[in-house]
Amino acid sequence: MGEVVNLRTAKKQAARKAARSAADASAAKHGRTRVERELEKARAEKATRELDGHKRETE
Repeated sequence: MGEVVNLRTAKKQAARKAARSAADASAAKHGRTRVERELEKARAEKATRELDGHKRETE
């Protein structure tokens, strides 16, 4: 005879597994890694600094 399984727990585990796989697929499709986000932020800050450095001073 097989093992006794609580159906409510089994359903919850299956739902968690499905949600986790959907989240992983979404992250792979849309998400960016931490390094990519930091690199983009650093590039934007550098561009802002360079642009500010080229501004004319008016008095």
